Amino acid sequence: MTTYAALLRGINVGGKKKVPMAELREVLEGLGYEDVRTYLQSGNAVFGGRDAAPEVLAAEIERGVEERFGFSVACLVVDGPYLESVVEGCPYPASEREGKQLHATFLSAQPDEGRFAAIDREAFLPEEFSVGEKVVYLYAPEGLGRSRLAEAVFRPAVFKGIDATTRNWNTVVKLVEMTR
Repeated sequence: MTTYAALLRGINVGGKKKVPMAELREVLEGLGYEDVRTYLQSGNAVFGGRDAAPEVLAAEIERGVEERFGFSVACLVVDGPYLESVVEGCPYPASEREGKQLHATFLSAQPDEGRFAAIDREAFLPEEFSVGEKVVYLYAPEGLGRSRLAEAVFRPAVFKGIDATTRNWNTVVKLVEMTR
């Protein structure tokens, strides 16, 4: 059995798309997943399941959420080793940053670098971003809510056709711990 993390996008934000974590756990257990745990109210769940392509598991979870709550939600599923590789591949000294300063945006597909070509990276310093394996790292010293670079990087045109969901570094580290 493999341990996975499900990252649901855009739930419990501003009173919209309410998904209580206890009910999310019930949905996942109803799909046959084991040892289901959630973290925070922002759509993070860890579970054990059969070896399957993450896209297959994500589609099952998306269907389960829609059946239970009546609305669609994008979901990305990643396994524990992938999460560890995200932490190990971080180009910024995470130990020197606060969790609100460093973010990982998980992607459903690998973007080509050309999508980011129009972004003048120097114009946004000290903010920085870097593209990893199906992840974008963003260093925003003033936090994501005040980041001008985040607005430029995460424009809909840049990620057209790619599902993306962002987690702060504290959450990423916690999900790594939970999937071990």
